[in-house]
Amino acid sequence: MTQATASNLNNQILDISPQIHYLVGMSQPETHLFEITLKIVNYPNSILDLKMPVWTPGSYLVREYEKNLQDFAAFGDNESLSWRKISKNHWQVEKGDVSEVTITYRIFANELTVRTNHLDPTHGYFNGAALFFRIPNYDHLPIQITIIPPHEKWQVTTGLSTITETNNSFLAADFDTLVDSPFEIGDHQLYKFAVLGKPHELAIWGKGNFQVQEMIADFEKIIEVEAKMFGGLPYDRYVFFLHLLQQAFGGLEHKNSCSLIYQRFGFRNQDKYEPFLQLVAHEFFHLWNVKRIRPQGLEVFDYDQENYTPSLWFCEGTTSYYDLVIPLRAGIYNTKAYLNYLSKEITRYLNTPGRKVQPLSESSFDAWIKLYRPDANSGNSQISYYLKGEMVSLLLDLLIRVHHENQRSLDDVMRQMWEEFGKAEIGYTPEQLEEVIESVAAMDLGDFFQRYLHGLEDLPFNEYLQPFGLQLVEDKREEPYLGVRTNTENGREIIKFVELGSPAQKAGIDAGNELLAIDGIKVGNQLNERLKDYQPHDSIQVTVFHQDELRTYSVTLAAPIPNHYQLVPVQNPDLSQQEKFAGWLGASLTSIR
Repeated sequence: MTQATASNLNNQILDISPQIHYLVGMSQPETHLFEITLKIVNYPNSILDLKMPVWTPGSYLVREYEKNLQDFAAFGDNESLSWRKISKNHWQVEKGDVSEVTITYRIFANELTVRTNHLDPTHGYFNGAALFFRIPNYDHLPIQITIIPPHEKWQVTTGLSTITETNNSFLAADFDTLVDSPFEIGDHQLYKFAVLGKPHELAIWGKGNFQVQEMIADFEKIIEVEAKMFGGLPYDRYVFFLHLLQQAFGGLEHKNSCSLIYQRFGFRNQDKYEPFLQLVAHEFFHLWNVKRIRPQGLEVFDYDQENYTPSLWFCEGTTSYYDLVIPLRAGIYNTKAYLNYLSKEITRYLNTPGRKVQPLSESSFDAWIKLYRPDANSGNSQISYYLKGEMVSLLLDLLIRVHHENQRSLDDVMRQMWEEFGKAEIGYTPEQLEEVIESVAAMDLGDFFQRYLHGLEDLPFNEYLQPFGLQLVEDKREEPYLGVRTNTENGREIIKFVELGSPAQKAGIDAGNELLAIDGIKVGNQLNERLKDYQPHDSIQVTVFHQDELRTYSVTLAAPIPNHYQLVPVQNPDLSQQEKFAGWLGASLTSIR
């Protein structure tokens, strides 16, 4: 076959490939209903299969997006086509021999999170997995999306490329790209800026007390630090989506964008603004770690069910370690502030009893059934792979640094993972990940992984911190130990958590009980203050409502336990400790006293 003949044949194949075009309308945004029209031309089979994803990459929970779909209909040659549901998320249409099929349906969208859809009179926001059907065996084909806003003043922002011939039309290279490209449609504020010669956009929906120029300047610092670490930016254009609500926090990464949700008045106070920038650093770091450096279990997405991997500790936990480090390197806060933030994370970890029950690798694997579905016993039975993954990443960074005099670090692990797996987007196995870490550390870490990744041994923080002139000190409570955490709800003090093995648990007190009184006197929201009137081993009478039944329990209080941990310099650090600390965090130990 000649080259010309082969070229003609390829063109013919392309010409008869199915053409997929989605139109997204929202004519009555107050109903919260997106109106979807799917047009498919040249679909070759007599039966058309359509599947709605049940989850979206980056958020490891089956969310059953199909539950929001209604008013499904199918047409061919202007006539109705028969169809049926095969399973919860699978529709089949009897297409016959018609050349063009039109599918219409509506999606209810009234849940504003980074992983769902929201439509109201001010804007429309959607994620592809929660809005579009997948056509099995044709996921690889390009998909055209046309947005039909309800008002001319509404603008459309997305990370997808624009089809220049058609207004508000965009092109996704394939279904994975469509799922990975959220849309913001409405009267949002849009700001454009350039970093390292590449265009960036910030789309903000909602009112707040942010100072946009300060925010963009800090975004630029974060982008530059992370780009320097990996040797450049792996995209041509990037979009930050930011939704502002009264109380909100979260983010979801994409290949050339990220969705952020934050409290609208969380930008003036540094104690609130800096955690926002950590969120930005976290989602932006995912450009490399997760979106391109992916575990083998996430290399090819199965949108119909869970996608298991024991490596989420590295995907999310290591990213969490860096989301504190990046703002420090960017000069957004100083070393003392960094160590305070790290101390809070260590405190959260050490105050989670479940760390002694669930190994880190198991936490990663069981994300689908545990992390996003917390219950009253979660704190006792599980540990977040974000949190313990962050702690293990800290120890690995310190371990590598101390053995190589700060000439190697966890940064080198990230760069090697980028070179070996990220650039080519080849999924790595858990064994390959451990091999890369060992190759950078230049030592056998089998015992480390067995103890802290696959086992339940407590992390030896001080052993790893001591060479850097730091120690972790504990601050015990003044009050004796009861073992409950409460929250005020509508004027009622509700017990939200009872620690396993605590005096309260041994006495029979349950999460969900309404705490009423201690020794016959109302507690209100003064539990800790009331407990200060007692001593360890005192017996108290705790009165609660248990399922509307008044009960009183006799509880013997225990000795106070630590509730806060702080990283502080060791006494009289030697020269080696001072040098290692400076090599790690770029400051002197004396600067944090």
